[in-house]
Amino acid sequence: MTNVEPKVSPEGRYNMNETATLLGIHRNTLRTYTDKGYIKCRYRKRTLAKFYLGEEVLRFWRESY
Repeated sequence: MTNVEPKVSPEGRYNMNETATLLGIHRNTLRTYTDKGYIKCRYRKRTLAKFYLGEEVLRFWRESY
């Protein structure tokens, strides 16, 4: 996990790869954290692709430190 707070827009939407890069973790680790409920994702209605809101990324990062 990165020591620097991710620079994200609280209203922004970030896919799994972007979120993992922002947090400095591997995407499989992010998937594990999501499955365990440490970080919440949402799904796009049309494609059902996962995305993470910027505010959720910041909340997770702040609680991890």
